[in-house]
Amino acid sequence: MEPVIVQKAPFATELEGGKTYYWCACGKSANQPFCDGAHKGSGLAPKPFVAEKSGTAYLCGCKATKNAPYCDGSHKSL
Repeated sequence: MEPVIVQKAPFATELEGGKTYYWCACGKSANQPFCDGAHKGSGLAPKPFVAEKSGTAYLCGCKATKNAPYCDGSHKSL
């Protein structure tokens, strides 16, 4: 299954350094950009990551990034 494009822009998200987050890779979560379990049965799974530092991070909204969970500008070519 292909992920759903949620938006063609990143989500500016406040993260807490050292905390583990689960980035939605399927695009079905109602809690974007984080996983809410909506991927079940899709063959896709969330991407766990630990925030390196506290502050704003730009998490991918198009689900096409090559640097998950962070935006790499892939949305510009969709």
